[in-house]
Amino acid sequence: MTTLEATNPLALDLARALDPVTLANKIGLEPEPWQEQVLRSRYPRILLNCHRQAGKSTIAGLLAVHVALYQPGSLILLLSPAQRQSQELFKKAIHAYRALGRPVPPETENRLALELENGSRIVSLPGQEATVRSFSNVRLLVVDEAARVPDELYFSVRPMLAVSKGRLVAMSTPFGRRGWWYDAHRGEAEWERYEIPATDCSRISQAFLDEEKATLGEWWFNQEYLCEFMDAATSAFALEDIERMFTEEVEPWTLSSAWT
Repeated sequence: MTTLEATNPLALDLARALDPVTLANKIGLEPEPWQEQVLRSRYPRILLNCHRQAGKSTIAGLLAVHVALYQPGSLILLLSPAQRQSQELFKKAIHAYRALGRPVPPETENRLALELENGSRIVSLPGQEATVRSFSNVRLLVVDEAARVPDELYFSVRPMLAVSKGRLVAMSTPFGRRGWWYDAHRGEAEWERYEIPATDCSRISQAFLDEEKATLGEWWFNQEYLCEFMDAATSAFALEDIERMFTEEVEPWTLSSAWT
Protein backbone atom coordinates (compact mmCIF):
# COMPACT_ATOMS: atom_id res chain seq x y z
CA MET A 1 0.00 0.00 0.00
CA THR A 2 1.35 3.42 -0.96
CA THR A 3 1.56 6.37 1.42
CA LEU A 4 -1.27 8.14 -0.43
CA GLU A 5 -3.47 5.04 -0.21
CA ALA A 6 -2.94 4.88 3.54
CA THR A 7 -3.28 8.59 4.35
CA ASN A 8 -5.78 9.91 1.80
CA PRO A 9 -7.65 7.20 -0.08
CA LEU A 10 -10.27 9.68 -1.33
CA ALA A 11 -7.61 11.80 -2.98
CA LEU A 12 -6.14 8.72 -4.61
CA ASP A 13 -9.55 7.61 -5.89
CA LEU A 14 -10.15 11.09 -7.33
CA ALA A 15 -6.77 10.97 -9.05
CA ARG A 16 -7.67 7.64 -10.62
CA ALA A 17 -11.06 8.95 -11.71
CA LEU A 18 -9.42 11.87 -13.48
CA ASP A 19 -6.47 9.99 -14.94
CA PRO A 20 -6.84 6.37 -16.20
CA VAL A 21 -3.05 6.08 -16.40
CA THR A 22 -2.99 5.83 -12.61
CA LEU A 23 -5.05 2.63 -12.91
CA ALA A 24 -2.43 1.18 -15.23
CA ASN A 25 0.30 2.04 -12.73
CA LYS A 26 -1.74 0.45 -9.92
CA ILE A 27 -1.75 -2.94 -11.66
CA GLY A 28 1.92 -2.74 -12.60
CA LEU A 29 1.62 -1.51 -16.19
CA GLU A 30 3.93 1.14 -17.61
CA PRO A 31 2.09 2.44 -20.68
CA GLU A 32 4.02 3.61 -23.70
CA PRO A 33 3.53 7.28 -24.66
CA TRP A 34 0.84 6.51 -27.26
CA GLN A 35 -1.02 4.31 -24.76
CA GLU A 36 -0.99 7.11 -22.19
CA GLN A 37 -2.36 9.47 -24.81
CA VAL A 38 -5.19 7.06 -25.64
CA LEU A 39 -6.08 6.56 -21.97
CA ARG A 40 -6.14 10.31 -21.35
CA SER A 41 -7.92 11.23 -24.57
CA ARG A 42 -11.42 12.69 -24.37
CA TYR A 43 -11.97 12.43 -28.10
CA PRO A 44 -15.32 10.79 -28.97
CA ARG A 45 -13.97 8.75 -31.91
CA ILE A 46 -10.59 7.01 -31.85
CA LEU A 47 -8.89 4.83 -34.49
CA LEU A 48 -6.00 2.63 -33.38
CA ASN A 49 -4.10 1.31 -36.39
CA CYS A 50 -1.53 -0.75 -34.51
CA HIS A 51 0.83 -3.60 -35.26
CA ARG A 52 0.26 -7.05 -33.84
CA GLN A 53 1.09 -7.35 -30.13
CA ALA A 54 1.18 -3.58 -29.72
CA GLY A 55 -0.88 -3.72 -26.52
CA LYS A 56 -4.03 -2.13 -27.90
CA SER A 57 -6.32 -4.75 -26.31
CA THR A 58 -4.75 -4.23 -22.89
CA ILE A 59 -5.29 -0.48 -23.10
CA ALA A 60 -8.85 -0.87 -24.41
CA GLY A 61 -9.69 -3.29 -21.61
CA LEU A 62 -8.31 -0.88 -19.01
CA LEU A 63 -10.27 1.99 -20.57
CA ALA A 64 -13.46 -0.09 -20.36
CA VAL A 65 -12.86 -0.76 -16.66
CA HIS A 66 -12.18 2.92 -15.97
CA VAL A 67 -15.49 3.92 -17.53
CA ALA A 68 -17.35 1.19 -15.63
CA LEU A 69 -15.85 2.22 -12.28
CA TYR A 70 -16.05 5.99 -12.54
CA GLN A 71 -19.13 6.56 -14.69
CA PRO A 72 -21.85 4.66 -12.80
CA GLY A 73 -24.64 3.18 -14.86
CA SER A 74 -22.51 2.93 -17.99
CA LEU A 75 -22.92 0.27 -20.65
CA ILE A 76 -19.65 -0.75 -22.29
CA LEU A 77 -19.78 -3.07 -25.29
CA LEU A 78 -16.81 -5.07 -26.61
CA LEU A 79 -17.41 -6.11 -30.21
CA SER A 80 -15.32 -8.33 -32.49
CA PRO A 81 -15.95 -10.39 -35.65
CA ALA A 82 -16.37 -13.51 -33.49
CA GLN A 83 -17.40 -14.24 -29.91
CA ARG A 84 -14.05 -15.85 -29.13
CA GLN A 85 -12.22 -12.64 -30.06
CA SER A 86 -14.60 -10.54 -27.98
CA GLN A 87 -13.99 -12.84 -25.02
CA GLU A 88 -10.23 -12.35 -25.34
CA LEU A 89 -10.71 -8.60 -25.12
CA PHE A 90 -13.13 -9.09 -22.22
CA LYS A 91 -10.46 -11.11 -20.40
CA LYS A 92 -8.16 -8.07 -20.54
CA ALA A 93 -10.84 -5.98 -18.86
CA ILE A 94 -11.59 -8.62 -16.22
CA HIS A 95 -7.89 -9.04 -15.47
CA ALA A 96 -7.54 -5.29 -14.86
CA TYR A 97 -10.68 -5.22 -12.71
CA ARG A 98 -9.48 -8.10 -10.53
CA ALA A 99 -5.93 -6.73 -10.31
CA LEU A 100 -7.40 -3.50 -8.94
CA GLY A 101 -9.05 -5.53 -6.17
CA ARG A 102 -12.63 -5.25 -7.46
CA PRO A 103 -13.03 -1.67 -6.12
CA VAL A 104 -16.74 -1.74 -6.98
CA PRO A 105 -18.28 -5.12 -6.05
CA PRO A 106 -19.76 -7.20 -8.87
CA GLU A 107 -23.35 -8.33 -9.14
CA THR A 108 -22.58 -10.57 -12.13
CA GLU A 109 -19.16 -11.79 -13.20
CA ASN A 110 -18.84 -14.49 -15.83
CA ARG A 111 -17.13 -15.26 -19.15
CA LEU A 112 -19.28 -12.85 -21.14
CA ALA A 113 -20.30 -10.00 -18.85
CA LEU A 114 -19.42 -8.00 -15.76
CA GLU A 115 -22.16 -6.08 -13.96
CA LEU A 116 -21.23 -3.86 -11.03
CA GLU A 117 -23.21 -2.65 -8.04
CA ASN A 118 -22.98 0.91 -9.42
CA GLY A 119 -25.07 -0.17 -12.42
CA SER A 120 -22.27 -0.31 -14.96
CA ARG A 121 -21.94 -3.26 -17.33
CA ILE A 122 -19.18 -4.55 -19.59
CA VAL A 123 -20.56 -6.98 -22.17
CA SER A 124 -18.72 -9.13 -24.70
CA LEU A 125 -20.53 -9.49 -28.03
CA PRO A 126 -20.14 -11.62 -31.18
CA GLY A 127 -19.90 -10.02 -34.60
CA GLN A 128 -23.45 -10.80 -35.68
CA GLU A 129 -25.62 -7.87 -36.68
CA ALA A 130 -28.88 -9.61 -35.76
CA THR A 131 -27.82 -10.24 -32.14
CA VAL A 132 -26.45 -6.80 -31.19
CA ARG A 133 -29.22 -4.44 -32.31
CA SER A 134 -31.11 -4.58 -29.00
CA PHE A 135 -28.49 -2.56 -27.09
CA SER A 136 -28.85 1.18 -26.62
CA ASN A 137 -27.53 4.09 -24.56
CA VAL A 138 -23.95 2.82 -24.87
CA ARG A 139 -21.30 4.85 -23.06
CA LEU A 140 -18.28 3.16 -24.69
CA LEU A 141 -18.15 0.90 -27.74
CA VAL A 142 -14.88 -0.88 -28.45
CA VAL A 143 -14.56 -2.56 -31.85
CA ASP A 144 -11.66 -5.02 -32.02
CA GLU A 145 -10.22 -6.47 -35.24
CA ALA A 146 -12.13 -3.63 -36.88
CA ALA A 147 -10.71 -4.25 -40.36
CA ARG A 148 -12.57 -7.57 -40.41
CA VAL A 149 -15.87 -6.27 -39.02
CA PRO A 150 -18.37 -6.09 -41.92
CA ASP A 151 -19.77 -2.73 -42.97
CA GLU A 152 -23.33 -3.74 -42.16
CA LEU A 153 -22.39 -4.65 -38.59
CA TYR A 154 -20.49 -1.41 -38.06
CA PHE A 155 -23.32 0.70 -39.46
CA SER A 156 -25.84 -1.10 -37.24
CA VAL A 157 -23.97 -0.41 -33.98
CA ARG A 158 -23.16 3.28 -34.49
CA PRO A 159 -26.73 4.42 -33.62
CA MET A 160 -26.24 2.93 -30.14
CA LEU A 161 -24.11 5.99 -29.34
CA ALA A 162 -26.61 8.60 -30.54
CA VAL A 163 -28.57 9.35 -27.36
CA SER A 164 -25.78 8.66 -24.86
CA LYS A 165 -23.20 10.62 -26.89
CA GLY A 166 -20.96 7.66 -26.17
CA ARG A 167 -17.41 7.08 -27.34
CA LEU A 168 -16.21 4.74 -30.08
CA VAL A 169 -12.76 3.13 -30.06
CA ALA A 170 -11.97 1.04 -33.15
CA MET A 171 -8.70 -0.88 -33.30
CA SER A 172 -7.08 -3.25 -35.74
CA THR A 173 -4.25 -3.98 -38.09
CA PRO A 174 -5.11 -3.26 -41.75
CA PHE A 175 -6.66 -5.90 -43.97
CA GLY A 176 -6.63 -4.55 -47.51
CA ARG A 177 -8.00 -1.33 -48.96
CA ARG A 178 -11.66 -1.94 -48.43
CA GLY A 179 -14.51 -1.46 -45.99
CA TRP A 180 -15.39 1.13 -43.38
CA TRP A 181 -12.13 0.74 -41.45
CA TYR A 182 -10.07 1.75 -44.47
CA ASP A 183 -12.52 4.52 -45.38
CA ALA A 184 -12.31 5.93 -41.85
CA HIS A 185 -8.54 6.23 -42.13
CA ARG A 186 -8.49 7.93 -45.50
CA GLY A 187 -11.67 10.02 -45.11
CA GLU A 188 -12.28 13.43 -43.56
CA ALA A 189 -14.55 12.31 -40.72
CA GLU A 190 -13.65 13.47 -37.21
CA TRP A 191 -11.45 10.75 -35.73
CA GLU A 192 -8.42 10.86 -33.49
CA ARG A 193 -6.10 8.62 -35.47
CA TYR A 194 -3.12 6.62 -34.20
CA GLU A 195 -0.68 4.63 -36.34
CA ILE A 196 1.78 2.51 -34.38
CA PRO A 197 4.11 0.35 -36.53
CA ALA A 198 6.23 -2.38 -34.95
CA THR A 199 9.38 -0.42 -35.78
CA ASP A 200 8.34 2.00 -33.01
CA CYS A 201 7.98 -0.75 -30.40
CA SER A 202 11.00 -1.20 -28.13
CA ARG A 203 9.76 -4.67 -27.10
CA ILE A 204 10.21 -6.10 -30.63
CA SER A 205 13.72 -6.55 -31.98
CA GLN A 206 14.80 -5.73 -35.51
CA ALA A 207 16.08 -9.30 -35.85
CA PHE A 208 12.58 -10.63 -35.22
CA LEU A 209 11.07 -8.22 -37.73
CA ASP A 210 13.63 -9.24 -40.35
CA GLU A 211 12.74 -12.90 -39.79
CA GLU A 212 9.01 -12.16 -40.03
CA LYS A 213 9.43 -10.23 -43.27
CA ALA A 214 11.38 -13.10 -44.80
CA THR A 215 8.76 -15.61 -43.65
CA LEU A 216 5.53 -13.73 -44.32
CA GLY A 217 6.50 -11.84 -47.45
CA GLU A 218 6.18 -8.12 -48.02
CA TRP A 219 2.38 -8.02 -48.46
CA TRP A 220 1.53 -9.63 -45.10
CA PHE A 221 4.48 -8.08 -43.25
CA ASN A 222 3.58 -4.54 -44.30
CA GLN A 223 0.04 -5.00 -43.00
CA GLU A 224 0.72 -6.94 -39.81
CA TYR A 225 3.77 -5.00 -38.65
CA LEU A 226 3.98 -1.70 -40.56
CA CYS A 227 0.25 -0.84 -40.45
CA GLU A 228 0.08 -0.27 -44.20
CA PHE A 229 -3.13 -0.67 -46.19
CA MET A 230 -2.24 -2.94 -49.11
CA ASP A 231 -4.17 -3.77 -52.26
CA ALA A 232 -5.98 -7.10 -52.10
CA ALA A 233 -3.67 -9.92 -53.04
CA THR A 234 -6.05 -10.94 -55.83
CA SER A 235 -6.48 -7.42 -57.24
CA ALA A 236 -5.49 -7.05 -60.90
CA PHE A 237 -4.99 -3.26 -60.60
CA ALA A 238 -3.65 -1.00 -57.86
CA LEU A 239 -6.26 1.20 -56.18
CA GLU A 240 -4.36 4.36 -57.13
CA ASP A 241 -4.52 3.38 -60.81
CA ILE A 242 -8.27 2.80 -60.60
CA GLU A 243 -8.88 6.11 -58.85
CA ARG A 244 -6.92 7.98 -61.51
CA MET A 245 -9.44 6.74 -64.07
CA PHE A 246 -12.12 8.90 -62.43
CA THR A 247 -11.34 12.60 -62.47
CA GLU A 248 -13.33 15.75 -63.06
CA GLU A 249 -10.44 17.29 -65.00
CA VAL A 250 -11.34 15.33 -68.15
CA GLU A 251 -14.17 16.83 -70.20
CA PRO A 252 -16.70 14.13 -71.11
CA TRP A 253 -16.93 13.36 -74.83
CA THR A 254 -20.31 13.78 -76.52
CA LEU A 255 -21.55 13.31 -80.07
CA SER A 256 -22.28 17.02 -80.53
CA SER A 257 -18.76 17.99 -79.47
CA ALA A 258 -17.28 15.77 -82.15
CA TRP A 259 -18.72 18.06 -84.88
CA THR A 260 -17.53 21.37 -83.38
